[in-house]
Amino acid sequence: MRQIPVVSSDQALNSFIKAQSDVFNKDFSLVFFTDKDETVSFLKYELPEVKIFNLSDKAADIKGICDEIRSDEWLHYGGIIAIHSGLSEDELQEILKGQNVIAILKRNELQSNFIRLLKIIKQNKQILFQRGIQQKLLKNISGSFIIDNDPLDITTYSNLITNYLYNANLINRETKEKLHIALMELLINAIEHGNCKISYDEKTAWLEQNKDIMDLIREKNKLPEIKEKKVYFSYTMTQDWSRFVIRDEGDGFDWKSRLAEKKDEPGLHGMGIKMANIYVQRLQYNDKGNEVAFEIQHQKNESNVIPGIFDSSHEMVFQDGQYVCLEGEPSDYLYYIVSGTLYVYTKGKLVSALTPDDMFLGEMSFLLSNHRSATVVSKGKSVLIKISKQDFVNLIRDNPHYGIFLARLLAQRITRLNLRMSKLNTEYLRIKQELDAYKALKE
Repeated sequence: MRQIPVVSSDQALNSFIKAQSDVFNKDFSLVFFTDKDETVSFLKYELPEVKIFNLSDKAADIKGICDEIRSDEWLHYGGIIAIHSGLSEDELQEILKGQNVIAILKRNELQSNFIRLLKIIKQNKQILFQRGIQQKLLKNISGSFIIDNDPLDITTYSNLITNYLYNANLINRETKEKLHIALMELLINAIEHGNCKISYDEKTAWLEQNKDIMDLIREKNKLPEIKEKKVYFSYTMTQDWSRFVIRDEGDGFDWKSRLAEKKDEPGLHGMGIKMANIYVQRLQYNDKGNEVAFEIQHQKNESNVIPGIFDSSHEMVFQDGQYVCLEGEPSDYLYYIVSGTLYVYTKGKLVSALTPDDMFLGEMSFLLSNHRSATVVSKGKSVLIKISKQDFVNLIRDNPHYGIFLARLLAQRITRLNLRMSKLNTEYLRIKQELDAYKALKE
C-alpha cells in the first residue's frame, strides 16, 4: 500500500478525496497535512511518488513546500496532483515552476475526474512506484491503455511517461521537454482530428475567438457517436530506447502530404506533426493515417539528479582504464556516480559493473570497514563526486533522511543480488538434473 500525502486544511475536500481513494484501499493510503515542516519532513523520509496539494489553501504554505522540493532535486521524484479553485495560469506557473506535475485539476472538476485519475495512476504503477529498481530487474517495460477523448487523460499520460523516463535517468531534461511536446501534440491530434473530426478551419475559427481547444473537444464529446470513440496508447521501454504507438478510431488523413507541405508563415496551429517529427525518431504513420509510431533513444549512464547535499563536494573525472580505488587500500571516501560505467574486480575477477542507477560506489567498505573490498576501474569516461567519511557523517547528521535513503538503496542492492542468486541456483539445478539423467542413461 502506497502512502500519499494530502496537503490541505479543507475538510470538505479532504473527505471527498478520502472517499474516492477508499475505492483503492489496497493500493493507496492517505496521510493529511497542513503544517509545512511536518509535510517536508514526511517527504524527506518517505519519498512518496504521488503528492496531492491544494494550491488554493491559504492555511497551508504550499508555495513554501514547493520551494523546499525545488531546493533538493531528490524530492522531485514522482509527481504532484495539484488542485485549485480558479487560480490563473500565471499563478499556477509561479507555484509549480520546476516541479514534476502529474495533473492539475480545478476544484469543480473533481467529481468527474478524480477517481479516473486514481485509476490511471494505478494502471501505471509499474512506472511510478518502483524508483527505477526495475531497470536492473527487467529487460523491458511495456503498457497498453485505452484513453477517453478527454484532455485530462492526455496531460496525465504525457506527464507520467516523461517524468518516469527522466527520473530513471533514461532521458535528460531537453529530451524530456521534447518528448512531452510530441506526446501532447500526437495525442491531441488523435482526439481532435481523429475521433472528434475537428477540421483545420473549424479549429482556426475557434482559436481566433481566443477559446481553449480543450473546450471544443469537450463540446464534441457531448455527441454519443464521438464520446464512444477511444485512443489506444501503448509503450515499450528497454535499456536503449522507448517506442510509442498511438491509434485513434477516426478516418485517418494524408499524413505524407501534411509532412511535405511548406508554410511560409506559422499559423495558429497545424505544426504539431512536423514538430513531433523533429523531436523524436522514426515517426511513421500507417497507410490509413490513424496510427502513428515513434521512438526516442535513451542516454547512456548519466545521472540527471544529484542530491542537494553533494553540491559543494569535489567532482572527479576518470578516463578509460583509470583506477578509482584498489582492493585492500584504506576506505576513507565513497563516491556518488554522476555518469559512466565502472567495473568492479575482486581478487582479479570481474564481479559487477556500476552505473548511475547504482548511485554510490564504495559505500559497503566505507560503512563496514576501513579497507576496500574490491578494485574499481573506469570503463570509458566516468564522473564521480568524492565524499570523505567525515563530510558524509556531517551531511547525514544535518540531513538524516539521506541515511534512510542509503539504507533503502542497500536493501535494493540485496534484492537484486538475491534475484541473481536465485536465477543461478535455478540454472545450477537444471544442469545438475540433465547431468544426472545423462549418467543414468549411460549406466
